[in-house]
Amino acid sequence: MAEVTATKNGTHYTVAEAGNFGELEKKEFIAQTLGFTGMQVSLNRATPGQASPYLHAHRQHEELYLFLWGTGEFQVDGDVLPVKPGTMIRVAPEGQRAWRNNSSSDLLFIVVQANVGTLTGQDGIRLDGDPSWPA
Repeated sequence: MAEVTATKNGTHYTVAEAGNFGELEKKEFIAQTLGFTGMQVSLNRATPGQASPYLHAHRQHEELYLFLWGTGEFQVDGDVLPVKPGTMIRVAPEGQRAWRNNSSSDLLFIVVQANVGTLTGQDGIRLDGDPSWPA
C-alpha cells in the first residue's frame, strides 16, 4: 500500500513520499502532510469499474484534474469527456462533476483544489546567483 509520508522538513519546504501511485488503496489528501495553506491536493487511483459514488460541486474551490495513467471518462455539467494520460480538466466551483474508470486497467490522477479568483498573475521572483549542485 502506498502511503503519503513526510520525509524531511526545512525552513521553507517539506518533502513527502507516496511510493507507487499504483498501490494507493484510496484517495490520499496531501495538504496536511505537506503543510499547504492555500490549496488541497489529492492522489487518486481508480480500479477498473470504479466510479465516483455521486456528483459533487464546491462552494469556493475550483479543481484541476491531471490524468497520469489509464483511461476513463469525466462528466461535468452533463458532458461526458474521455480521459487519458495527459488530459487536464479545470472545473469551476459550480460545475457538477464525477469520474469513472470504464477500462480494464487502473486510472491514476491528481486533483488540485484552490480558491477561485485568487490567482494574482506572475508571482515568481528571479534571484541573483545560480543553483549550486553537488558534484
